[in-house]
Amino acid sequence: MSIEKVTDLGNIKISEDAIATLAGAVVTESYGVVGMASQKLLKDGLAELLKKENYAKGIVVKETAGQLELDLFIVVGYGVKITEVVHEVQKKVKYTLEKTLEVKFKAINIIVQGVRVIG
Repeated sequence: MSIEKVTDLGNIKISEDAIATLAGAVVTESYGVVGMASQKLLKDGLAELLKKENYAKGIVVKETAGQLELDLFIVVGYGVKITEVVHEVQKKVKYTLEKTLEVKFKAINIIVQGVRVIG
């Protein structure tokens, strides 16, 4: 799923990988987030941390009724208040994507795949 825009100068197509890279960069810079996680859990319920080039594996872009939804899979740091971290990530990602891509997002869903000790 990609975003397409038509301007008087031509067509613009923004790929899902570009959206994932932008969202992933915002998420990993957020306080309390250890990193992006894969959608699929490994053995024993452990989540794999993704590198920058693989953020698309931890992000799902969906379109429902003409509106975009984003599912982000993250790993948070031990000792942080998960609800606060998730709320801040939602706000930052929504703001950055809407400002950069000039597209409204219906929802930014955060799925916490695990908790890790930072350090």
